[in-house]
Amino acid sequence: MKITNVIARFLLALIFLTFGLNGFLHFLPAPLPSGTAGQFVGALFVSNYLVVVFLLQIIAAVLLLINRYVPLALTLLAPIIVNILLFHMLMAPSGLLLAMVVTMLWIVVFLSVRSAFAGLLQHRVPA
Repeated sequence: MKITNVIARFLLALIFLTFGLNGFLHFLPAPLPSGTAGQFVGALFVSNYLVVVFLLQIIAAVLLLINRYVPLALTLLAPIIVNILLFHMLMAPSGLLLAMVVTMLWIVVFLSVRSAFAGLLQHRVPA
């Protein structure tokens, strides 16, 4: 199980490092999606919102690669993954498979460090 966790962590890091760097360096050409998805991505790009998202992806990926602050990296990636999932489910279903793979990798890494999230997952907090 330990090998699975390490592989999942590295794959997750490499995916987010690749796409985060691509946001700045544009080495993976991708046409703008059509319809609502294109309008949404266009609005994110024009507002510079994507700059923050790409920076967070790179920071989290580096943390995962060096195996430091993994719970923080997972916390940074969680809302990004939720947005990726929602984008592909609602506007551009062609990328849903990769979004699901990323989600599964995140879950595997999360399960390996779930004790760090124990305080967040308490049913009741003593008064």
